[in-house]
Amino acid sequence: MITSATNPRLKRIRHLQSVRWRRKLGLFAVEGEDLVAAGLAAGLEAVDLLRASEDVEADLLAAVSTLPHPAREIAVFRSGDLPVLQGEGVGVALWHVADPGNVGTLLRAADAFGPAFVALADGCADPTGPKALRASAGAIFRVPICRFDEAPGQKVALVARGGTPLAEIELSQRVAFVLGAEREGLPKAVLERCDVLATIPQTGAAESLNVAMAGTIALYERGRR
Repeated sequence: MITSATNPRLKRIRHLQSVRWRRKLGLFAVEGEDLVAAGLAAGLEAVDLLRASEDVEADLLAAVSTLPHPAREIAVFRSGDLPVLQGEGVGVALWHVADPGNVGTLLRAADAFGPAFVALADGCADPTGPKALRASAGAIFRVPICRFDEAPGQKVALVARGGTPLAEIELSQRVAFVLGAEREGLPKAVLERCDVLATIPQTGAAESLNVAMAGTIALYERGRR
């Protein structure tokens, strides 16, 4: 039973709240029974697993938790054990999507309408950060993640306006929907590398869709066909 806040296992969990330490150690921490169970069910081996009142005093575990209601379980997993791109031919490629909630939500959408991958450019939120993990609802353990330039297949850039309506575009068997951050969108250099520009028509007054919503609609449209 851990009874000291200076315990090395607790210190490591605190360190893993920082992306710098996650990259340095090749580890990430998962909070909550459901997420921990999802990781174990996916076949990942926990580097460490702490349960409140069993392995550590409950108030000490609560002190290292990032949740509004402190987790009763926290596990540490290896980043290198997460799924890698294999035969998946459908997915989303994200350019500078810095909001961790959007990255996690798109992982969840890829899990729902897959098998699908998520490709991340430099400047995207770390998918193993606390907010992205929670938004993914366990999809992080099932959806392959790759680099932006590794996304296979036809490149369909989703733009707020000016593109061909998505429903009218002939989609290949292998396709990556390319999305940018909501404020900046996709730069010209990225658009020039895409095969086609697509727009999701809107009937209301909203200026644009949230990036996670747009990516989810695109994955659904591809799966529907």
